[in-house]
Amino acid sequence: MQNEPGRVAGRHFLQIPGPTNVPDRILRAIDNPTMDHRSPAFAKLGQACLEGMKTIFRTESHAFIYPASGTGAWEAALVNTLSPGDAVLMVETGHFASLWRRMAERLGLSPILIETDWRAGADIAAGEIEGRLAEDRARTIKAVCVVHNETSTGCTTDVPAIRRAVDAAKHPALLMVDTISSLASIDYRHDEWGVDVTVGGSQKGLMLPPGLSFNAVSEKAYAAQKTAKLPRSFWSWEEQAGPNATGYFPYTPATNLLYGLREAIAMLHEEGLDRVFARHDRHAEATRRAVAAWGLETQCRVAKNHSSSLTAVRVPEGQSADRVRAVIRDAFDMSLGNGLSKLADRVFRIGHLGDVNDLTLMGTLAGVEMGLGLAGVPHKTGGVAAAMAYLAGQAAPGVAKAA
Repeated sequence: MQNEPGRVAGRHFLQIPGPTNVPDRILRAIDNPTMDHRSPAFAKLGQACLEGMKTIFRTESHAFIYPASGTGAWEAALVNTLSPGDAVLMVETGHFASLWRRMAERLGLSPILIETDWRAGADIAAGEIEGRLAEDRARTIKAVCVVHNETSTGCTTDVPAIRRAVDAAKHPALLMVDTISSLASIDYRHDEWGVDVTVGGSQKGLMLPPGLSFNAVSEKAYAAQKTAKLPRSFWSWEEQAGPNATGYFPYTPATNLLYGLREAIAMLHEEGLDRVFARHDRHAEATRRAVAAWGLETQCRVAKNHSSSLTAVRVPEGQSADRVRAVIRDAFDMSLGNGLSKLADRVFRIGHLGDVNDLTLMGTLAGVEMGLGLAGVPHKTGGVAAAMAYLAGQAAPGVAKAA
């Protein structure tokens, strides 16, 4: 009996790039008794969440909340604005950009795909985007879709650069951006950057369990509903807008997740969004310094595209990233993200987004460094020390250094 596996001491380290760890404060909020979703009390909760999400997207236009994964918000973005056969220009920066393209095909749209090597953001193709749009004199391209932070690769996209490309081509296409793994983790400005539809999810920077997704919608995109012919019912913005005006929803909402969302929005504002972004930037840099000290390579090869939400680490040729993950899971009760599609068994992904502090990150990197050794992956030691030296030299925002 003594040799049988038993309880593992301590808390599981969930260091995948989402779902992320849910803070106790949000768990306690979700734990409230379910309320009547037609009551005046619910209207206050609904309005707090709808208005609060506008502050996270940094928009004064429309924000919609769905009881769905981010995949649902992808579909909502497309079906509310487009018609069967419409051409959609998409940049394949990784696994999730590929999934969005496949959805567009299944909906009867005609994606035009710009391929990349999955090691940079979509802005690397800004010139090609501008060129394709300039050539489209018949204006058959109705939308440009990019992923702000590609969760499979750890590469971000310079969204303003994409906006400039669309504007330079003098093209009326809508700009749609997936922020599922960047919202509330990496600086994002829906209105200022001229985005028409932004897609978000609850289970990453917002620190909630999976189950809510979001659209931020410009007036131009909202008006596109009048001519869009793709079928929509559950995803309809127009159906949402009427009840949302008074804090309600046209169906039974995910009431307890909305309790958590209200708390998450409050926590983000208590810390301050700029400080939240600075914290993520700082942890990402510390992680990259650890990877460099180990003598390993990040999947993202363009420095300006490095993600502050996660770092995808390439294992040496002949090594198995999945084995590294399994060794770390079994030895240290820590989960890391796996490689997806083209990157299967080639990379492991370290999530450093959401409710993460310096000590959480240091525990994560220590687990990775020890795991590399146990898995027999050729590497140098000293990654943890490099990260710790950086964090010690770059005090967290609001923490004063000793004189």
